[in-house]
Amino acid sequence: MNKRTLALLAALAATTIYGLNHTIAKGVMPNHIRPFGFIMLRLGGASILFWAISFLGPKQRIEKKDWLRILACSLLGMAINMLAFFKGLQLSTPINSAVLITITPIFVVALSAFFLKERITLNKGLGILLGFIGAVALILFGAELRQDAPNIPLGNILFLLNCITYGAYLILVKKLIEKYHPFTLMKWLFTIGFIIAFPVTYPEYSQIEWATLPLWVYGVIAFVVIGTTFTTYLFNVFALTQLRASTVGAFIYLQPLIGILFALTTGKDQLTTIKILATVLVLMGVYLASRKPKASP
Repeated sequence: MNKRTLALLAALAATTIYGLNHTIAKGVMPNHIRPFGFIMLRLGGASILFWAISFLGPKQRIEKKDWLRILACSLLGMAINMLAFFKGLQLSTPINSAVLITITPIFVVALSAFFLKERITLNKGLGILLGFIGAVALILFGAELRQDAPNIPLGNILFLLNCITYGAYLILVKKLIEKYHPFTLMKWLFTIGFIIAFPVTYPEYSQIEWATLPLWVYGVIAFVVIGTTFTTYLFNVFALTQLRASTVGAFIYLQPLIGILFALTTGKDQLTTIKILATVLVLMGVYLASRKPKASP
């Protein structure tokens, strides 16, 4: 099997793990682990894992002028982003989560236009509009009466906050990725994110009753920390060494499909007309916003 095929399989595996995560992580919240407590486990576990493998990369020192950017990236990409996502997952449904987090590329385009003054083409503008309509439709009309989803509109708003902060993180971290080895960067980003989030996450972490947790809950914790946080990053890094960024990015279209199918198969969620319409609008919006304009002859 050649490296390109392995890279495609790695990108597919990462997307699959992300798609399954919406249902799997929600299954333990809030009865066994509350969302902020889960984030402490996720940030702490990922920090340990990235420090453990950092010796495989080059020894690098972070320049003083880059620490402020690293701090901002940790705040946006590791702290606020993850806290908003897991709290939203507790309040909303797996399908809403799988659909709304794919809107991130739209926010990247919009934020790049605002902060980096990148030009918005007609296609990108239409994509932003369609994605926004789909997201608003889910927030305003996607509410259902469910015990496991106590506040769907607020949960959906938190998913959008997750997308905005992650989109800003992607813009800020770009210069750091070009300068530092991924292992060096990730060990610091996750460690600082853990420290920033500690005051918010520790109270719920301290409430976890480890002695009474079922064995399967430990499996979910391992899946989220090792699979969703650590392994997916390594898979995507490997995929990017063999494939174009646009090719790897295209796999985001599979995430809601995998997430929806898994949620339906396990009986953890159900499709409604508004969810279907919102999914179509969001995916069309992401496609148009992410599409590169044809080069002029």
